[in-house]
Amino acid sequence: MKEAISTYLKKHGFEAFCPKAVLFDMDGVLYDSMPNHAVAWQQSMAEFGITMTAEDAYATEGQRGVDTIRQMVKRQQGRDIDQEEAQKMYDEKSRLFHLMPEAPIMPGIKELMEKIARRGMTICVVTGSAQRPLINRLQQDFGQYLSQDHIVTAYDVERGKPNADPYLQGLAKAGRLNPWEAIVIENAPLGVQAGVAARIFTICVNTGHLPHEIFKEKGANRIFESMPGLNDAWESLLLQLL
Repeated sequence: MKEAISTYLKKHGFEAFCPKAVLFDMDGVLYDSMPNHAVAWQQSMAEFGITMTAEDAYATEGQRGVDTIRQMVKRQQGRDIDQEEAQKMYDEKSRLFHLMPEAPIMPGIKELMEKIARRGMTICVVTGSAQRPLINRLQQDFGQYLSQDHIVTAYDVERGKPNADPYLQGLAKAGRLNPWEAIVIENAPLGVQAGVAARIFTICVNTGHLPHEIFKEKGANRIFESMPGLNDAWESLLLQLL
């Protein structure tokens, strides 16, 4: 782990690593929601003549939904669609998603947040979601650790993941922090890419079924196989980080 930190500091020219905040992705990190999202993506896009697989859903996770749709339409139908048409398609995906059973909270996540809060570190959520019911649920489930002004959504940025913008906004909302003062926890390739682009130490928790190699290629500084695994290792990990 110390080698990973040393490599991170050297890569970016930072003198020290002093994490004061943890920036969490939402789907697949806080909630075990990706199976539902994958089904909703496949069913909704089929209505518009777009073929989308579960693997496509996992690979594009974290990106703003309208951006994913515009890319899929361009690739499969060879046309550029405007924001209005993409939003109409995304609204159908959202409608189908919310007809499904509520996704459970990811095992180990509340225990992890408790450990982070006890250290006096700020907790933020950085999501590409534009679904207000999901965002409202964050307050319901994690309100004791998370305030409304520490949530970054698709509404807060013009360029979503894999661009750095969402996590740069997260740094700003966490208290105008520098990149070396935060940790990103992600589960998606594009999300890892965004955290790395923002020059933040990025931990991947691979809660889906994509190979670890994808996250290594995107620049993840450390990879865990499950959220309980990260939770169990957190205290010893933090001792090495601080």
